[in-house]
Amino acid sequence: MAELLVRLLTLAAALLLFFATVFGSTGPESRENLGASRIPAQFSEEERVAIKEALKVQGAIQIPTVSFSHEKSNTTALAEFGEYIRKVFRSSLVQHEVVAQYSHLFTVHGSDPSLQPYMLMAHFDVVPVSEEGWEVPPFSGLERNGFIHGRGALDNKNSVMAILHALELLLIRNYSPKRSFFIALGHDEEVSGTKGARNISALLQARGVQLAFLVDEGSFILEDFIPNLSKPVAMISVTEKGALDLMLQVNMTPGHSSAPPKETSIGILSAAISRCSWSGRFLTAIVHPNQNGEPCSSDGEYVAPMNQGFVLEQTPLPNMFGNGPLKKTLELLANEVFLPYQYSLEEPVAISSHCEQADGEEAHNKCACQDYDSPHHVQRGHQAVNVIPPLAQATINFRIHPSQTVHEVLELVKNIVADDRVQLRVLRSFEPLPVSPSDDQAMGYQLLQQTIRSVFPEVNIIVPGICIGNTDTRHYVSITNGMYRFNPVYLQPQDFRGIHGINEKISVQNYQNQVKFIFEFIQNADTYSQPAPHLHEL
Repeated sequence: MAELLVRLLTLAAALLLFFATVFGSTGPESRENLGASRIPAQFSEEERVAIKEALKVQGAIQIPTVSFSHEKSNTTALAEFGEYIRKVFRSSLVQHEVVAQYSHLFTVHGSDPSLQPYMLMAHFDVVPVSEEGWEVPPFSGLERNGFIHGRGALDNKNSVMAILHALELLLIRNYSPKRSFFIALGHDEEVSGTKGARNISALLQARGVQLAFLVDEGSFILEDFIPNLSKPVAMISVTEKGALDLMLQVNMTPGHSSAPPKETSIGILSAAISRCSWSGRFLTAIVHPNQNGEPCSSDGEYVAPMNQGFVLEQTPLPNMFGNGPLKKTLELLANEVFLPYQYSLEEPVAISSHCEQADGEEAHNKCACQDYDSPHHVQRGHQAVNVIPPLAQATINFRIHPSQTVHEVLELVKNIVADDRVQLRVLRSFEPLPVSPSDDQAMGYQLLQQTIRSVFPEVNIIVPGICIGNTDTRHYVSITNGMYRFNPVYLQPQDFRGIHGINEKISVQNYQNQVKFIFEFIQNADTYSQPAPHLHEL
């Protein structure tokens, strides 16, 4: 009897020890288990109001953080924005550093140092804006009819505030991340990020940081962008185009306008631009100084539409349709698109033809299909109006498909121009970025897919794509091979026109879903387990 009693007491003690270990709340291991438990993305009405207020009225949009050029920005506003994010995000659990005077790097230390960190990115500078044509003042941050209006609402202050708010909502719920991660907020992305993102990357490299992946802006959940496809498509950009700023210059003998020569510098230059232009419908030439009595923009430069006889559609750059990530995109969309667009991959000519004919709402798709160029600055000599100028210059911006190189495009332009009188000078260039993996072993891509399906269950088409713009991601090539560009926001063609255009806005629902997405994404990153590699039979 005594022996049985001893056994029962021993069993009871063991059970008590087991329950104390699993359910106790005093030891570090138990706190870690508690922190890693799932927290539902359910926000109170008070929290929802705070989320949208931080972006709009007396918030992020009202601070005019304009980048005018590589040399000029509104530094007063940039500093003010830094103070603003300190006010709205005050967690002492997160390390906060200012980099290059105005950019910000947050470090969130996870409880498991064996897990490779990742990074969430955004930028808070915006492009210059004129109030003409806006429904509300562009820096008002007003809310109307369920939308928050203002410059930066979609590009990219929405991401800045959504990331910070999602993290804060997790921390106030006592969530303790297992996987360390960084938040990089750049202040000069709109002018290439050479001060902000580049210096943040250099700082992380000096510390020996290697990222599992990063997530930045660059693509959306697209609606009505693909003909005959009524379903939304979440596109995760796995690469982005390169860029080439090329100056074309012609020097000729000056003369009097009453006796013009057979060819002038302007005529030769115009013919060269005409031969290598992609599409006049979407371009604008800037001619300065204005000496013809035409209306000028605020900086004294005359702006003229390129389709008024200046640029013709003569020699489109190569169509790279079906190359790189777009091949996988086509495969995933093949069963979703209705005829006549349901081409098989064995019909590249038909697909390519449709891509080249894209117009209007399909221009976004066309930009992803091929290289394109945009003549954006044309200058004549500083002469009297009755003097034929000796010098004519034009600067053309090329966006280069990942399947090509800067050198290949430069050689192509030389062959197209085919005129030794036209001198070519490279002002700036960088290659297309490497294509990040999107298979079932790619942690960043898989986490984005998982979170998209959770937050947006109605979205069942998720594809890799090419970002047609340029982002800060290119400055981080040396510290990760997983660079993904995705903004968890629904985007329609009319919304796309607001980015760098007029009436930029984001719906309150879209923005709140963005916060929810990041809230869940951080937790998903903590519970992610690498899938076993495929075993192929020999």
